[in-house]
Amino acid sequence: MNILLFTALTYLLYRLTKWSYKKWKNPLLHPLLLAPLMLILVISCLHIPAGNYTDASRFLTHLLGPATIAFAVPIYKHKHLLKKYFGVMLISVTTGTVVAIVSSYFFSMFIHLRPDFMISILPRSITTPIAIEVSQEIGGVPPLTTVFVILTGIIGGIIGPYAIKFLSLKSPIARGLALGMGAHGVGTTKAMEFGEQEATFSTLAMILAAWITVIWGSSLIPLLMNITS
Repeated sequence: MNILLFTALTYLLYRLTKWSYKKWKNPLLHPLLLAPLMLILVISCLHIPAGNYTDASRFLTHLLGPATIAFAVPIYKHKHLLKKYFGVMLISVTTGTVVAIVSSYFFSMFIHLRPDFMISILPRSITTPIAIEVSQEIGGVPPLTTVFVILTGIIGGIIGPYAIKFLSLKSPIARGLALGMGAHGVGTTKAMEFGEQEATFSTLAMILAAWITVIWGSSLIPLLMNITS
């Protein structure tokens, strides 16, 4: 019973916040920002233990895998474009992953984060299911990594369109890669508002970033952590 209740509650709050965001277009009303806050408020007012909610709504977490795989559909549809620009995309996304990891490392050092927090923040710029696996592999705390990934996606999804407008990016490739690399799943959702090609390149950027970050998990990240120690 709790499974159905909490799943329905989560879905309804998400739909409500998505409707609000679509109606008023205010970045502060973004579903991934507002829905968790509303959910926290509801379960707090009803005195529902967080552990009970997490266990009962675990079904939604399992949907991350199929949702990630479903991104393959627009990639297949525009595979001719992907073959044509693969070299450019690979260089761009590889550079993006290095910048994401190194900037996270120096930011963590600057604010004096604990080592376990530092490790957990490094894979923040990839999609959640793979970020969790990378975090486990490098000795991080997966729940913390999940929080950092969500924050990165929300901030990137809010700032991304403004940055694209400010930089006058007209190319679907540039806009898609920027959103996919900078805000992974949230960025891809935002890229769909620009067009199908943007969504395709954003999806590819997200997948390439995850794949490349897995490689950095056994090379670049241990190197940085050895410097720290």
